[in-house]
Amino acid sequence: MSEPLFHMIAGGPRPVAPFSHAVEADGWVMLTGQMPTDPAAPDAPLPEGIAAQTRRVMENLEVVLKGVGLGLEHVVQCRCYLTEFERDYDEFNEVYKGFFPEDRRPARTTVGVTALAVGALVEVDCMARRPDA
Repeated sequence: MSEPLFHMIAGGPRPVAPFSHAVEADGWVMLTGQMPTDPAAPDAPLPEGIAAQTRRVMENLEVVLKGVGLGLEHVVQCRCYLTEFERDYDEFNEVYKGFFPEDRRPARTTVGVTALAVGALVEVDCMARRPDA
């Protein structure tokens, strides 16, 4: 097993805790859960509603993936966290599915949680695989 690489992406979302944007080992890239913060304005209020927050979270995952030379097409698994599971699950799914082709959706787990950092409604982390690994 190779030594892990710890990635902090220039222009990526400002971390809300002490972590790396992504950690890579042997072709696997694990991305830290992304919040619906704006990388260009990290102190701005969060977008309103689950749809807007989900879009921002997915866009932030794209920023981190791009920073390590990958894209959403390389994602093999996602974990999704919702603070208002029953209320937001269907709307979350409507936005989320638009980021992946129907025949290439990653494995996924979605759980309801009592709270998330920065008062977010949603957080998503993921694992990607380099195609040449």
